[in-house]
Amino acid sequence: MYKVLIVEDDPMVAMINEQYIKRNKNFTLVGKCGDGMSALSFLEKNDIDLIILDVYMPKMNGFETLREIRNRQITVDVIMVTAANDIDSLEEALHLGVVDYLVKPFTFDRFQMALEKYIAKINALKDIEKLNQSNIDSIIVNSRKNTQDLLPKGIQEKTMQCIMDYLRGNSGVWFTGDQIAGEIGLTGVTVRRYMNYLSESGRVIGEMNYETGGRPCMLYKVE
Repeated sequence: MYKVLIVEDDPMVAMINEQYIKRNKNFTLVGKCGDGMSALSFLEKNDIDLIILDVYMPKMNGFETLREIRNRQITVDVIMVTAANDIDSLEEALHLGVVDYLVKPFTFDRFQMALEKYIAKINALKDIEKLNQSNIDSIIVNSRKNTQDLLPKGIQEKTMQCIMDYLRGNSGVWFTGDQIAGEIGLTGVTVRRYMNYLSESGRVIGEMNYETGGRPCMLYKVE
């Protein structure tokens, strides 16, 4: 599992980010810091794979913190979270090598896409003993992939969004895959493929129902 540090001075935003991370099985939260100074101290004592880094914080803002991380040559990736949507801020974030740049308020789905972008980057670097132009080009292309490109084979963004819209419209209600399929006009096989992906990535909650009187079946919902 990838170890994550949240650096955010707003306790409510930090709590939301924490819940988003905990719903993805590939990541584990190992710490939260309220400002850049405490984050740097934490990084000196702990190995972290990924930081969810806010921009506007007391003592040391996100850009100052990230510059200091780079100056100290601390090996860690960063997803920048900010209310700033100006070009200068984006350019500086890209110059400092962020994995992604999320503008508040962002959705759970967009947050998960940022995490998947990080995983795509890590996977692109795996099993490469010696770089050549071909795999360098592949790594750069992977880092620039859009949302659809990051999805597994057989998963389409529009279909996934249709399923999510239906579940959000019935928030808190449990459904079988066949029930969802019947409501939105897809086959049961197709919906089960999407539900497996959505539950594994934390977008929906999946639970096995053993009280069917017959074969157990999976139930799904969003909260």
